[in-house]
Amino acid sequence: MENFKIFIVEDDPWYGEILSYHLSLNPDYEVTRFKSGKEFLNNLYKKPNVVSLDYNLPDFSGADVLKKIKEMNPEVQVIILSSQKDISTAVNLLKEGAYDYIVKDDDAKDRLWNSVIRIRENVSLKNEIVQLKEQIGQKYDFNSLILGSSAPIQKVFTLIEKALKTNISVYIKGETGTGKELVAKAIHYNSERKKRSFIAINVGAIPKELIESELFGYEKGAFTGAATRRIGKVEEADKGTLFLDEIAEMDLNMQTKLLRVLQEREINRVGGNEVIKVDFRLIIATHKNLAEEVKKGNFREDLYYRLMGLTIELPALRERSNDILILSKHFVEEFCKTNKLKPINITNEAKEKLLKYPYPGNVRELKSVIELACVMSDGIDMKADDINLQTENTDVSMFAQEKTLKEYSNSIILYFLKKHNNNVVEVAKKLDIGKSTIYNLIQNGEINTPNKSS
Repeated sequence: MENFKIFIVEDDPWYGEILSYHLSLNPDYEVTRFKSGKEFLNNLYKKPNVVSLDYNLPDFSGADVLKKIKEMNPEVQVIILSSQKDISTAVNLLKEGAYDYIVKDDDAKDRLWNSVIRIRENVSLKNEIVQLKEQIGQKYDFNSLILGSSAPIQKVFTLIEKALKTNISVYIKGETGTGKELVAKAIHYNSERKKRSFIAINVGAIPKELIESELFGYEKGAFTGAATRRIGKVEEADKGTLFLDEIAEMDLNMQTKLLRVLQEREINRVGGNEVIKVDFRLIIATHKNLAEEVKKGNFREDLYYRLMGLTIELPALRERSNDILILSKHFVEEFCKTNKLKPINITNEAKEKLLKYPYPGNVRELKSVIELACVMSDGIDMKADDINLQTENTDVSMFAQEKTLKEYSNSIILYFLKKHNNNVVEVAKKLDIGKSTIYNLIQNGEINTPNKSS
């Protein structure tokens, strides 16, 4: 471990010797003495961790030296030692950035020792946090984490790279299980904000009467049960990233408050009057079509346009079938490593079975299927019988039935009508067919849908 550097700035040779000897008792401390402010400042480039600074130097006042230290290297922690017992002097120095103020008395060297210990513990903690965030950043390297070689996923990679170049808001669209939060984390941990917090909140999982206090926090006594102040998620995300998942579930009243926060970049905690400035990058996600929610009156149009930054639409797994085997192999390796199992081979019959299934639960479902198959296998080979795919009594089971091409076509149209709430216009666009084709099938009774309107 690199030695912990301590600079002692003290013009009294005898007192400086006492402090230097006392701190040098710890072999991990590298202690250096200076007799003047000028001599010390000429060596500040050596980046000490702590400076023990005499307040009354012959060439500079302690306040002036403290100011210069903070201008040149604000990370250096400064402990002021002085014979003055004036409280106002100590308070002013602490306001200017001093870590501690110690009066020169019989206990001074012990107080200095304890203060240095606390600083070192804080430095160690900060270094651990930095290392952890760097490891997280490596973990969320999207080129190795979001796997696939298909054209749809390559397009996603391109959009993620574009998102990294600026702080533009990002709107992630996609079905449940496609990996929206994974993409949000990949953007954050590869951006300039990666050393600050990534705060995720699932709007749909929080009761509407609690969402405001969850987002903005609250002051002590704001409501029954508010025994202490609590910082909200928006404030936690300051200088970092706020990820609002399932934002379409937010009620209209809360949408109004969110809009104001995005416009003013400030919040008020519930029950408080203090205006708190916030700086965060916003990433939102939903499995719903926000534009359609606006048309239905469920989502504010002004908020919708405020949120519309860079849109990343995640493809369903059935739209990137070339990636199924790549992902399957990865999930097998991951499961075996986590559970300390020997490598398991996926047989050709198992691969064929995996490729035939449409995965309504997307990547999340594939991961669960593979993990169960690893457990059911003999520990050497994963066979087709080890793979449990729930195709019975589901819309997706139609692909395993023997039908004519026309019957298959009608089944596909019906499947998409159900999925998109019988929106004929949207289904026609998705399937690249005419609206009249769908209307005629419904009118002729070839497609039986509960609601025959668009």
